[in-house]
Amino acid sequence: MTIDMFIEKAGEQRAVNFILMKDGRIKYSHNWDHEQRRNVYSAAKSFTSAAVGIAEKEGLLSIDELIVDIFKEELPQDVSENLKSARIEDLLTMCLGQENPWLMSGERPFIKEKNWVKYVLSKPFTEKPGQSFLYNNAGPYLAGVIVQRRAGCSLCDYLYPRLFEPLDIMKPMWESDPLGYTFGAGGLFLCVSEMAKFGQLYIQDGLWNGKQIIPENWIRRSTQKHADVGDYGYGYLFWLGENSFRADGMYGQLIICYRQKGIVITLASESRNAGELIRLSDELACTME
Repeated sequence: MTIDMFIEKAGEQRAVNFILMKDGRIKYSHNWDHEQRRNVYSAAKSFTSAAVGIAEKEGLLSIDELIVDIFKEELPQDVSENLKSARIEDLLTMCLGQENPWLMSGERPFIKEKNWVKYVLSKPFTEKPGQSFLYNNAGPYLAGVIVQRRAGCSLCDYLYPRLFEPLDIMKPMWESDPLGYTFGAGGLFLCVSEMAKFGQLYIQDGLWNGKQIIPENWIRRSTQKHADVGDYGYGYLFWLGENSFRADGMYGQLIICYRQKGIVITLASESRNAGELIRLSDELACTME
């Protein structure tokens, strides 16, 4: 596929901004509309994954910790055996063990309970955690809250000196819950060039300008398969492709990393067919030397 073909077809799928980085440099870019910060939706989950990895390195948490030991004040009156066995890692793999997804976009404006941790933990845990994949916002939200409680600040404030500032990204807006916790499952606002830096950081194994921003072993762990879903699986809040991993937000907010080729394709979009944008990106990356 030629770059002109890609731009034409991506435009048909309502892509708004596009950057392709190769070996750390912008090789191609195209704007169907001017670049601005947009809601990256669930691509925010991958930033929460980074926060958990950094927090683990700093000794603030272990992904083997039990959820019931962390949220003692918000547990339901009757704690099921499944909830008792849930760990931080289960929050990152979408294998929490609940039968329904919670805190999704159509639900959040109508939740009367202000304490969303209490709200989520009150829902049934019908399966043993770690067994079955169910895409949801509850897991990454709880993971983000854990980082915030251990660090004593918002997720955005925690990541600013550790991630955003080193990448020369001005402090972004990020949705919060009724009690003020950053919503680690979505609602982060970034522009496409800022998203591209995050992807480039990941294919550089967390190294940026000679400084290890995210632990290399965390990046490798978070972008390998931990849950069975689709054709290629799911990592720690990253989707996996045949030869790629990606941060993936609704309507086609995509940071697709092809580590072996040194390529990062980033798209901001208003698409109702993000799968086609992923397919086009894979085809374009495949044809590049």
